[in-house]
Amino acid sequence: MEDFLQSDYKLPSGSDKYMKLGQGDNRFRILSSAVTGVEFWIETDKGGKKPIRIKEGGIAPDNFVDDPKSFWAFVVWNYQEEKVQILSITQRTIQKSILAISKDGDWGNPIQKYDIVVNKKGTTKDNTEYQTMPKPPTKMDEGILQLYKDLKIDLNALYEGKDPFGEDLVKTEKGPTIAETKKAEEVANEVEAGLKKDKAPF
Repeated sequence: MEDFLQSDYKLPSGSDKYMKLGQGDNRFRILSSAVTGVEFWIETDKGGKKPIRIKEGGIAPDNFVDDPKSFWAFVVWNYQEEKVQILSITQRTIQKSILAISKDGDWGNPIQKYDIVVNKKGTTKDNTEYQTMPKPPTKMDEGILQLYKDLKIDLNALYEGKDPFGEDLVKTEKGPTIAETKKAEEVANEVEAGLKKDKAPF
């Protein structure tokens, strides 16, 4: 009898673009420099919450909920998901560990040089602990590096509430997204080109 699912099947994560730290070991390779700043959360009209990120010294949003936190965001290769993703870290213990590792003469700059494993234990804010460990340096897979380059991820888009992967997915009350506007412009240009072709003498 055929298997219902492949033996190596795994449930997909909630988001393909952002790495989430789960229970146990979380292994990744840092692919880019980090952008840093302060992360706030504000309530949305639909009753949810969304993050607002600003650079250090920037203007804080009004009516934010929860305490603001220092954040680091950088591009990683997530071994478990086998995807290029963005990892945003606000946990101070992890930040301190990665900073110490990067300044250690035996390890140095982590960009594309060695893997890092963050082990997470606990289920609540009060009992969760993190351990951060570097792995011996190994050569980065060329296919992963090329995929990262092809994606052209712009981490600075996080400061504007946009999608670092290239599309602005945030709709506002004033009109469509940038992606929708570009699509409409492309359609209009195609229609105009077709009309000009019909009127051409040859």
